[in-house]
Amino acid sequence: MAGDERVDTASELQQLRSQLAAVAHAAECRNVALQRSRTRELALLQAEHLPALLHSFSHYLRESYQLKRVTVLLHDPQHEIRHLLLDAGRRPEDHPDVFFVDALVGLAPQFNSLRSPWLGAFRAADHGLLFPQAVDLESIAILPLLRQQRLVGSVNFASADLEHFTRREDGEFLAHLAVIASYCLENTINRARLLRSGLTDVLTGWHNRRYLQTRMREELSRARRDRTALTCMMLDIDHFKTINDTYGHLAGDQVLREVAQRIEGEVRGSDVTARYGGEEFAILLPQTKAADGGILAERIRASVADEPFVIAGQACAITLSIGVAELRPAEQTGDFKALGEALIARADAALYAAKAAGRNRVVGG
Repeated sequence: MAGDERVDTASELQQLRSQLAAVAHAAECRNVALQRSRTRELALLQAEHLPALLHSFSHYLRESYQLKRVTVLLHDPQHEIRHLLLDAGRRPEDHPDVFFVDALVGLAPQFNSLRSPWLGAFRAADHGLLFPQAVDLESIAILPLLRQQRLVGSVNFASADLEHFTRREDGEFLAHLAVIASYCLENTINRARLLRSGLTDVLTGWHNRRYLQTRMREELSRARRDRTALTCMMLDIDHFKTINDTYGHLAGDQVLREVAQRIEGEVRGSDVTARYGGEEFAILLPQTKAADGGILAERIRASVADEPFVIAGQACAITLSIGVAELRPAEQTGDFKALGEALIARADAALYAAKAAGRNRVVGG
């Protein structure tokens, strides 16, 4: 009997050891998962600006989680986020896995009540819009991006493993990651807004001269890398002093605002527009030859000249003189500041040639 008791005791001890080992292993696995989760969250928190954060969402998280695909959906009905990206020198198409949408309704059934991560099987009929051209996707996780409890987008994970987001991944960690991602998105957008406020002309809402100088260097660098042309357009309102002297400075401000609005109706989203000073404007046209820039300049000139402005209840003809110049940076060129100044000087010289030729015309430099 004593021998049987010893056997039972030894068996119980072995079971306890196995249970303790299992608990220790589970604790170790959770600790490793926690450390990885903190590392991922820290990487998002360290993103210095909006383009860096979007890259972390779509590339870093995909590599960190070893996923097939990561996409980002952003509710951007006023195109503000897209404009903030352009302000930072990046185009929306530079982030092919980030989708900017005017509405979230109808993109996936989960968006009807998404407030915490949704984990489950991938269904093309339900989730095809989150993962365009999806191939070999089996399970997904949809992490909500919330601002003041309002859904403003999502970070979407996809795996080729059917069990990846149904068993292995801890929903608690993903929920915390979603909170951090939401915070980072709001923080970088607010930072971009603040930066824009220091680079924006208050009267017209256009960028200012300081912003143009920064973007000029970036666009020249891009033009050299891509071996494309960068065209600069300088525009000046003809006889603007007469408008101020006749109708007053408030009327002059009204004309400046309306001219800016008419120009905006003609330029592309990727073009860089700035109020250069006084009644003078500047536009950078990336990947554009001078001939094409001249065609756009003529459309802009016509949009201002063809319809009179109403000033103090009176119809008033307003016209623009425009100078256009093109530059193709050589591969060995590195002094983008000097190149930018030279390009503006050439466009400015063309502008004064347009003035000397009788105004209300476009001249290429």
